[in-house]
Parts: sequence; structure tokens; C-alpha cells
Amino acid sequence: MANSIDDYLQEDLECEGLLECFYGLKELDRVVFDELASAEEALTVDEIAERIDRERSTAYRSVRRLVDTGFVEREQINYDQGGYYHVFTLTNPDEVADELNRMLNDWYAQVGQLINRYRDEFDEPPVVANS
Repeated sequence: MANSIDDYLQEDLECEGLLECFYGLKELDRVVFDELASAEEALTVDEIAERIDRERSTAYRSVRRLVDTGFVEREQINYDQGGYYHVFTLTNPDEVADELNRMLNDWYAQVGQLINRYRDEFDEPPVVANS
């Protein structure tokens, strides 16, 4: 695991690495993401739990993190006789990429401000005391 920006720049980042870096997603979240990506249709939490061989509550927490970050969309399906359930699919990759670009641009601007403050603070020559 990388400890600095320099470490990250030395690694070969994969898409999942970006998702982890930007949002702090866990390994299980990556597994759930991969299951949704390979599914031919939207999945329920119960179906996801079965595919990843975990309890429903564990699968739900992972799906919730993915929904909260915007990588997964939730759709409500209504029964004719009343009631409903939710299914989950991946968000359009273009939407996710646009959000990642926005976050990166915001981060870049903030780091640029820190660098400028550093320059302003340490760019002055040291004061030499007269004896």
C-alpha cells in the first residue's frame, strides 16, 4: 500500500486503485463492484450476498458504500400486489469518470494553493543577526 503521493506515482494504478484512492473503498467493495460489472442484469442484495458468499448485512454495507460514492445505482421495483425491492447496477462509467475528474481538479487546486503558501513562506532569505 502506498504511503505518499510519490509512492502512488511509482505504482501501476488500475481503475480499482483509483476507486480505492479517491473513496477509500475496501477490498470487499471491489469484489461487489466486480460482481455487478460482470452481471448481465441488475442484482438484489440477496443475489450479491450469495455471489460473494457473505451475509446479507455485509453485502448491503458494501453496496451502500458503492451507492454513496456514486459507482452503483439503486432502482426500486414495485410488486403488482404491493411492496417493493431494490436492484443495483453500475453507474454509467462516463458519469463516474466526470466526477473523478472534478474531484481531481479540486484536489489539484487545493494542493497548488498549499505549494504557493510554502513558496511564499520559505522563499525569503534567512535573516542574519548582527553581533
